[in-house]
Amino acid sequence: MKYTVVWLSGAQNVLADIWNRASDRPAVRAAADRIDLELKRDAHRKGSPAGGNRRVLHIPPLAVLFTADPGDCKATVLHVARAP
Repeated sequence: MKYTVVWLSGAQNVLADIWNRASDRPAVRAAADRIDLELKRDAHRKGSPAGGNRRVLHIPPLAVLFTADPGDCKATVLHVARAP
């Protein structure tokens, strides 16, 4: 199932801050791009459950908290953080 991926503005702001502070900007960009690609296909099956309809996906050096709504075919990135 194909999903539309939406990043909340707060998550976009955190991602921009991570990227601005990163010494490994290409890795951060590649991870963000990969997150988008992963969530576009069967987002409801990606990552690990995090309570309710929330899930966590790790694509180092990032991790995202997101929701997946199969009824609307929409994945919403709620938060992003640097992952070890």
